[in-house]
Amino acid sequence: MFNGNNRGRRAVLALAVSGLALSSLSTGAAAAQPATTMCGKYASTQVEGGRYIVQNNVWGADTQQCISVNGSSFTVTTANHDKATNGSPASYPSIYAGCHYDNCTTNTGLPVRADRMTEATTSWDITTPDTGTYNAAYDLWFDPQPSKSGQNAAELMIWVDHRGDIQPIGSPVGTVTIDGAQWEVWTGNAGWNVISYVRTETTDSVDLDLTAFSADAVERGSVEPSWYLNSVQAGFEPWINGTGLATNDFSVNVG
Repeated sequence: MFNGNNRGRRAVLALAVSGLALSSLSTGAAAAQPATTMCGKYASTQVEGGRYIVQNNVWGADTQQCISVNGSSFTVTTANHDKATNGSPASYPSIYAGCHYDNCTTNTGLPVRADRMTEATTSWDITTPDTGTYNAAYDLWFDPQPSKSGQNAAELMIWVDHRGDIQPIGSPVGTVTIDGAQWEVWTGNAGWNVISYVRTETTDSVDLDLTAFSADAVERGSVEPSWYLNSVQAGFEPWINGTGLATNDFSVNVG
């Protein structure tokens, strides 16, 4: 979430599940499934048997964006974005577990109350280009209502990488050490609470304990203990270009 970002996610996402044809090899074994390409603004597809959903999510622009999806990995293959960096990003191509505007995954342990999370771990490996302006960030959504359809009450972002003149919404309020790394903490409001953790040393591969971020957000008052974590999302917010941004691997486990 960035300054001027109305998130644009109030539009209901269209579920565009692309069927993947299986062909038989001469040995009788099934061939590897081909990648699925999506260019629709709100196109999405279930992956890993419905455990995750990958979405194109061009919510903040009318410029073209396409992603190529193969299991829990995806690559931005086209991104013709050119937005001012003092406003909202063009999109949030991402993979997630949980419910996002009635588009829900299965068997993920979500939703779960913030004060009842015993385990919430995630790993994410990405590729970032040397051109363009973007971030690579988790987006965790909390609300008093489990699996709420619509805008949630709080957004917790975790920036692992970024490039260009961009910053989170709100203002910095301190630093915290989580999972052996230092994070600059920002808080603000965009009609809902926003708390962002910006890694001071950027990285393209993380293993994170989300319960630690959630607990810190509760302590700072951005998330109420009784609110539900409804989705865990990981993706990119590009302002300029974005071609070549890629998720190589993603997983999340919530208990």
